[in-house]
Amino acid sequence: MLDITLIREQPDFVRDELAKKGYAVDFSVFLERDAKRRQLIYETERLKAEKNQTSAQIPQLKKSGQDVAPLLARMKEINETIKSGDEQISHLNTVQKAFLDALPNLPADDVLPGGKENNQVVRSVGKRPEFSFQPQHHVDLCERLGLIDYKSGARLGGSGFWVYRKLGAQLEWALLNYFIEEHLKDGYEMILPPHILTWQCGYTAGQFPKFADDVFQLRQDDGESFSQFILPTAETALVNLHRDEILSADQLPLKYFAFTPCYRKEAGSYRAEERGMIRGHQFNKIEMFQYVLPGQADQALQELVDKASRLVENLGLHFQVSKLAAGDCSASMRRTYDIEVWIPSMNDYKEVSSASDAGDYQARRGNIRYRDPASQKPGFVHTLNASGLATSRIFPAIIEQFQMADGRIAIPDVLQKWMGGIKWLEA
Repeated sequence: MLDITLIREQPDFVRDELAKKGYAVDFSVFLERDAKRRQLIYETERLKAEKNQTSAQIPQLKKSGQDVAPLLARMKEINETIKSGDEQISHLNTVQKAFLDALPNLPADDVLPGGKENNQVVRSVGKRPEFSFQPQHHVDLCERLGLIDYKSGARLGGSGFWVYRKLGAQLEWALLNYFIEEHLKDGYEMILPPHILTWQCGYTAGQFPKFADDVFQLRQDDGESFSQFILPTAETALVNLHRDEILSADQLPLKYFAFTPCYRKEAGSYRAEERGMIRGHQFNKIEMFQYVLPGQADQALQELVDKASRLVENLGLHFQVSKLAAGDCSASMRRTYDIEVWIPSMNDYKEVSSASDAGDYQARRGNIRYRDPASQKPGFVHTLNASGLATSRIFPAIIEQFQMADGRIAIPDVLQKWMGGIKWLEA
């Protein structure tokens, strides 16, 4: 949520910054309603004070034998005005909140305006693999080697699901063990959160109400409203760990990581080249998350980018790091770097981690604060997250980048200890 004071004081600045994300907004009606709401609050509070004062006077006047009829008439008038004012304030509060909830975060100063066309590749690691033979698609390789059972996945869950089998299941678990080991080495606290979350969790993360249709909702008996949903990413849980809390400054930064499956509707048709594991309704992911003081955010984001990059680099995969333009950042984020791995069959790079800085946007929605040690006044923390990593694209990248002419696939060195020491995936 954006700072309403900033909108009141600099509406043109906020409008221009949101335009960099492709979001057009006119604050004139909002500001008129806000001024009316604030005036109503002032007048209603003044009348409530008068009511309290008059209520205290009436018993004394009655006791002294004075006529209180005029005061009773005034009390009736005040009560009616207060009731009307409270109703108007409640309505304006609802309208104002709905307007503010829909506004995306402002981009950081160093983020370019526009969409994907303005994304910048800031780093490329390793060499793009070249093959002396005709390379195969990861779906064909996985089926031939019995690593992934796509037919059973579709039979069990429908389109967009798969089943890991034999060495495929071991490779998936090896990846997760590798990621977890590295995060523990770096001093991050491991979290295993619930997979079913409340509506407020989605709101704090900035996913609701606008993107509520993108998640698997658990409907109430009426079939209309929902109060719970299945998490689309562990970020949605981790950002709520300290909701409605005031943290001490010396607690920060707080660094967490969580393993969960991620459940996504992924509405819309898949492109032909995205068959297999590139896009699905359920995939495994390790998520990193930090709560920091505002002055720690830039360093924290760089740490997350470096950590995610190192995980991919140690696997021996070719990848690149891109800084996203404002319009390609998600609604909640002010700055994002994508770590994108090369998928030969697609002749393209696919994101395996987005490292993002939300500023105080999520903290405002979740009322997550810290107490300034000097002033003792509360301020909003900053939140950051990054995948560390999602496996559903790392897995096919390994299969495709490390395939051999004889049909074998080399297992990255860092994974072999979780694969029983074997070095090859082969029939």
